[in-house]
Order: sequence, then structure tokens, then C-alpha cells
Amino acid sequence: MSDAAAPAKRPVISKERMYQTILSPLITEKATALSEQNQVVFKVQIDATKPEIKAAVEGLFNVKVLAVNTMVVKGKTKRFRGRQGQRSDWKKAMVRLAEGQSIDLTTGLA
Repeated sequence: MSDAAAPAKRPVISKERMYQTILSPLITEKATALSEQNQVVFKVQIDATKPEIKAAVEGLFNVKVLAVNTMVVKGKTKRFRGRQGQRSDWKKAMVRLAEGQSIDLTTGLA
């Protein structure tokens, strides 16, 4: 039996890890435009993997996730009282949901 025919292993993560993985939803113009294409955007932990994000969204919101795209947003260099500082890097995840599925971000988690 080849590796290509084997089903993908699903990561088993605890409820606590799910809440730690998904930090907050991102509500921006671009994220709102993506919601028309069945996509939701979240701010996630910097070390979270795509399978972990998928398992967390499916576990917390009871939806079917088709794909997860991630990107690390580099922190800006800012000045405060003449001193230069650096904002922290953070990770953004764009989650594509199955047809007919949706997440209402205004109600929060149960």
C-alpha cells in the first residue's frame, strides 16, 4: 500500500489547545469581502500548524473546513519617545469553509 492512498492523519488536540490556537477573528474590509467566498480570517498562535488550525476551527465552531492558508505578518518598526521599537510578529489564518457552512462571529463561542 502506498503512502498516497493512505488517509491523512487528523491531529487530536485538546479543547484547551483549541482555545489557545484561535486567538481572535479578524474583522477588516478584506476579511469581510472574503466572507462572501465562504472564508473566515482568524488571528492564530505563531506556532500553530495548518492541521491544528483546521482541527480547532472544526472543533470550536462545528463546521467543515476545506482548506487553511496561513501567513506570518511581520511586526512594524515604530518609534516611541524617540526610541525605536518593534511590534511582535503574528500569524493570520484564512479558513475556507464547505459550501453552506458559516460562522457567525458576532455571537461569540458557546
